[in-house]
Amino acid sequence: QVQLVESGGGSVQAGGSLRLSCAASKYTVGRNYCMAWFRQAPGKEREAVSTIEDYDITTYADSVKGRFTISEDNAKNTLYLQMNSLKPEDSAMYYCAALVPDRRIDCARGNVEEFTYWGQGTQVTVSS
Repeated sequence: QVQLVESGGGSVQAGGSLRLSCAASKYTVGRNYCMAWFRQAPGKEREAVSTIEDYDITTYADSVKGRFTISEDNAKNTLYLQMNSLKPEDSAMYYCAALVPDRRIDCARGNVEEFTYWGQGTQVTVSS
């Protein structure tokens, strides 16, 4: 059973930074993979923040480009999201997700319905 466990959320002031981690078990991070960070604020739909796949191909939502960086550590089997220059509108529950690569699925789309495995989420709150 694949498990994804997020950590690193918390409360920060605007302009601050946080680094989220997602430790994976029974899923290989960094090889033949597709993973993403999603977020969901109260009353809003879950949205893709960033995706990463083989050859470290990454995508970012326009709202976080230049501020967030997704990365992976294959040795630790862990996915990260470095979040800098945080804004109050970044406040949300952040989820790590993964799927089994399939040529029919475009990882970069970050389609929430195509991701099979999900973590429990970690809360990020940014105050102004």
